[in-house]
Amino acid sequence: MSVTVVLEQMIIILILILTGVLLYRRQMITETTSGQISGLIVNVTNPALLICSAFDDSPKLSAYDLLIGLIVFLTSYAVLILFAYLIPWVLKIPQPARYSYRMLTIFGNVGFIGIPLASAVLGSGSLIFVSLSNLIYNILLYTYGMAVLKKAAHSENKENFFKKIINTGTISALLTIIFYLGNFKVPTIISSTLTYAGRTTTFLSMLVLGVSVAQMTLKSILSNPKIYAFILIRYILLPIGFTLILGQFIKEPLIVNTAALMLSVPAGNMPLMLSKQLHIDESTISQGIILSTVLSLVTIPIVTLFTV
Repeated sequence: MSVTVVLEQMIIILILILTGVLLYRRQMITETTSGQISGLIVNVTNPALLICSAFDDSPKLSAYDLLIGLIVFLTSYAVLILFAYLIPWVLKIPQPARYSYRMLTIFGNVGFIGIPLASAVLGSGSLIFVSLSNLIYNILLYTYGMAVLKKAAHSENKENFFKKIINTGTISALLTIIFYLGNFKVPTIISSTLTYAGRTTTFLSMLVLGVSVAQMTLKSILSNPKIYAFILIRYILLPIGFTLILGQFIKEPLIVNTAALMLSVPAGNMPLMLSKQLHIDESTISQGIILSTVLSLVTIPIVTLFTV
């Protein structure tokens, strides 16, 4: 991976986030509009970007490579769960606040940022592996993630597991893998429509993040010193260590580089949304999301120095 290309992409992302901040402060985008755009991204543009990657004319990867990719991403999430317990212990985080760090550790922004970043830096061929990552992410979020948050909220509410994991994210990821493996040919009118819709993902998702940044004061973002130590461990040391070890066993650069990017993306928004629904304190999660997103301009290029 070219560090220059990654740095250019992160600068572009920062400019787009600042555009969202400016539009919000000029009242051209409201919080309500941001929520509506989020729904559009989750249900339309992100799925379109994933699915149209399956129709790419570049040489297809073998079923063996896909299996290796699946094993790699399952392993990466297992490592993240392990570190979700180790990092709060190392940083001596009080027990009541540890759920926030667990959410920040495990659930990165593999959708809003991961999909467009991988597409821009590694090409559309990487999106089949991003689909695998998103599939595992969604299943894990509504099983382990919900269990952790409900424990923090002391909630005994039982919801249907299958209703929660059957959503646009898992369906689009599954369809991408099916279309990719089946090598289906679709009419140009369909593939072009999906492509046009998918290309709006980066711009729209960065606007939404910009609105989130605009709603927080600088003091609230910078007031927790342990967040900086957390970001150093989670977004620099962990991805670098995992990538260096993975490179000793996996010889397919696209798998290694995609895994490195997915581990490097900043904290995702879904744990924040779920925390609000369960009425538990989300201040630490908000700080982690905003700060890791802003600092990703530096952390992601650093990690790419150690990729294949």
